[in-house]
Order: sequence, then C-alpha cells, then structure tokens
Amino acid sequence: MKPTQTSVNPDELLGWQLSRRNFLRAGMAAGAAAGFPAQAATVAERLPDPVCALPIAVDRLDQGPFYATQDTGERTLAVTTPSYAHIRNFGLGLVGYTWEENGPALKVRNGKQTLEQAVEQMASLPFVDLLYIRCDWRDVQSQAGKLDLHPMWELTLDAARRHGLRVAFRVQMSNPEFEPKRLALPDFLQRTVPLAHIGRRMFRGREIDFVEPRYDSPAFQNAFRELNELLAGRFDGDPLIEFMDLMMYGFWGEGHTHHMHAPFQDFPAAQQTFLHLTRVQLETWKRTQLAVNTQPDISRAGNDAVVAMAMRAGCWLRSDSIIDEEPIQIEELGNCPPWLAVVMEDGSYRDYKCSTIPVDSAGINLRENAMLHTLDLGANYWSLWTEAGNLEQYNQRYPDGFRALQQRIGYRLRPAWIWQRKRWDTTEVIVGVANAGVAGIPGFLRLTLESKDGSIRRSGVLDAGQPYAGKVRQAAFVLPAGTGAVELRLSAHLVTKAGVERPVRWACQQPLNDDGSFPLQAQAIEAPGWS
Repeated sequence: MKPTQTSVNPDELLGWQLSRRNFLRAGMAAGAAAGFPAQAATVAERLPDPVCALPIAVDRLDQGPFYATQDTGERTLAVTTPSYAHIRNFGLGLVGYTWEENGPALKVRNGKQTLEQAVEQMASLPFVDLLYIRCDWRDVQSQAGKLDLHPMWELTLDAARRHGLRVAFRVQMSNPEFEPKRLALPDFLQRTVPLAHIGRRMFRGREIDFVEPRYDSPAFQNAFRELNELLAGRFDGDPLIEFMDLMMYGFWGEGHTHHMHAPFQDFPAAQQTFLHLTRVQLETWKRTQLAVNTQPDISRAGNDAVVAMAMRAGCWLRSDSIIDEEPIQIEELGNCPPWLAVVMEDGSYRDYKCSTIPVDSAGINLRENAMLHTLDLGANYWSLWTEAGNLEQYNQRYPDGFRALQQRIGYRLRPAWIWQRKRWDTTEVIVGVANAGVAGIPGFLRLTLESKDGSIRRSGVLDAGQPYAGKVRQAAFVLPAGTGAVELRLSAHLVTKAGVERPVRWACQQPLNDDGSFPLQAQAIEAPGWS
C-alpha cells in the first residue's frame, strides 16, 4: 500500500531536551570545538542519557486516564488474544542481504550461482522480511550528474515487489575489503578528490597501506551532495524503501578506520566535517527513514556529535555487532528513546554454516545466542547476511531462534480491550492497545475508528513510541450524537518522518477484515443491559 500524508511531522517537532548530564556533554563538546584539548570532549562522549525530546503530534488522541465521571457504567465490546504468527509490518523484521561489502553471496563469487538466482533464493526464504544492499559508491555512480546503479539494485527491488518485502541499503564511501587495488570511491572522483594515507596495518592476512578520501575537500563535499540528491531523487519516499543507513566516515561507512585516526588536521575539523555531511543527508532525505551507526569514536571522527544530531532528527540506531560489543553501545541501544528503532547485525558466523558454528555449555549454538540478544536490547531488526542456502539449512536444524525473533522482535500490537460507555449523551469507544513485542513504536501509531459505511470516522495518534514494549496504551473516540448500533472497524498505521503512513496489521488471533482492520459492533446506548 502506498504511503499517505498526515499532519504529523516528527522531523519538525523533535527537540533537544537537556538533562544535567546532557548539559555537561553539550558544554564540553562546545569547548572542544572552540580549541580546548580534545580530551575535554572525550569525557562526555558516551553519557547514556536520551538525547532527544518527546516528539509531539498535532492530532493527538485523548489517552486518559479515563475516570468514571458518569454513573452510566460501561461495557466491554471486544477482547483479543495475542497471535504468535509471523506478521510483516514496517519497522521490524529479519533482514536478508542481497549484497554486502564483499559483493553477492559466496556461490555467486565462486561462479556456482547467478546473481539473479542468489537474490531470488534470499527473497524466497519465508522468514526474511527485508532485503538489504550494502555497496560501494562506485556501485551506484560512475560519472558525474547521474546514477549508474549496479544490476543487483533492480534485481533486489523487483524481488521485493514480487515477494511482498521491503528494502534497506547503505552506500559506503570507504571499503577496506578491496584496498589497495580498488577503492569504494568511483574512478571519476579519484581524479578530483584528494586521497590521504592513514596508516599501514595487517588486514585479512595482508599488510595494506590504507587510504581515505579527504572528506573535507570541496571536490568530495560537492560530489557527496550530488550523490545524495541523485539517490533521494530516485528513492526518497519510495514505499519499497524501509530505511537508509547514514553514510558515515571510514571502513564500511561505520564511523571508524579501526585504530587509525581520521585524516584531518585535528579533531574539531573532523567533527565539523562529519556534522556537515550528516546535515546534508538529513536535509536531503525528506521522507525515507535514516539510521545512524553507534560506533564509538575510536578514530576521532566526531561520531558522538553525529549520533546526537541524528537522534535529534529522529534517526534510528544501528550497530554492526552484538556479542563482542562495548558496554556503552549496549547501554545506548538498549535504552534509546522508545520511538526510535534499533537495527542489529553481528558478523560472527555470518555465513550460518551449521558445521562451523560452536555451541556453548548449554548446547546453544553461538549464532542463536547472538540473535536472541537482540531481544534483550529491545531491537527491531536482525540482519542475516547473504548466504541463503546456509540460512535455509540453519533454519531447518535450529528453528527456535528465528521463531523467537518472529514472535517478539520489534512491536506486536493488538486491541486487547475495546470498551463502550455513555459520554456526554453520546457514545465513547475506548481502546486499550497492547504491545507484546520488545520495542516501542518507531514513530507514532495512528488509530482510526470508522463505520463500515464510512459515515463515521474518527482518527488520531498516540504519543510517540506508545504503546511501549510490554505495555498497554488507551485511547478514546467520541462518536457523533445519536449514534446507535453500528458496525465499526479499527485500523492502525505507523507514522514516520514527514508524516508518511504505513499500515500496521494487528497481531491477534481473532479474525480481521481483509484490509487488516479489526471488526466490532457498537451498541445503542439505550440497549437492554446497559447500566
């Protein structure tokens, strides 16, 4: 279903709420930018406070509490029980890669499978919800002024359309996998963008003299803006696109170059450069959701300021590992604002080859151990990498992990209670929406109550992130005076940036209408038994 517009604009309404610790963070970061020693900024790098204020919706529903102020009683119109079926909704799911930093699946690279076959095999897996592309800049542009998308883009988009999936992607400005023979930067830009040598070290069994583009050069920054404008012109607001990872500094676009520093004169210059590049992306992508990597700033590229800016603008969070991870990232991801989604990945045993994955003392294989930690974090996504054949075999041998994620990852909503009561000489319907998932709503939840014939329609949104994981949020609809017995339906949509709306299917065992809405029958307020 194509997204529609609404009056809610989270981008414009997000703010910056300074707590005491956030105030210290902001002050020390400003000191660093003013020329104080860089160590002054590191003290405040990872203070685990939320960094953005609650977004406010202009058409907020009344969410109670609903006191009994009239002696007219109430009746329960419907109750539902949770469903544990696999339900695909925007803002959550298992992510199958059609392309990663090394390219397509191993069978394709070894000549045992075509790219078309590999993409189709991944899209056909019943537990995959999204397809993901992680490619180099050279895979989307080969000349100035136009896109030149690698064929895997259209293959991925076509497979997503046919299988009812969505697509996410990241474009890398740097990729160590192919250095020094090939850079992520397109050839035509290597003739105009200066390159900086950042150090020599062992990588994948080879000693490599690594280079990075001079991100602060006018040639790079002009090309970077053009790249975003071209990509946004093609994909911004496309209903197939779930999110785009921010293009960040360094290896794989993750915000680091291992333990080598960024190629800048000093830390303030690096931070200023990457705040500028982040701002370009935030300003260019108006409708497509963005995600920011929470990589600690080991390369001194200004990641902390970038993450803060991105979160204030409503960007989701992601991390590329979960077991071998720093405590501070676990703190940030597991306690981020509930209206921001979390995307998780882990590179260990990413080929899902059953014969090579160790098991722990409890007999749990380490791949399953890692994926179940996403539930501890309250995450929305788990990434699966490229090897579809191995994934299929893994799922047959170890089905419990994927089933657990399908039943709990992200949000899982149902109208757990629906009440009717007399209110101001008319009927009020109160809905208690329960969330059986591990994450809040990544945006706003719009609830719409309407009659079957369309004569009655009431709609509005819950507070951002509501209902939170494992909680219930109530909302009320006052129907027109004189409403008698009437057939109604309750539907839900997720509202993200720029007011884009996407339908949400209820996760209940009770039958739904064909459009995914929940049917109910309101009673006339003078009906027998009303007290």
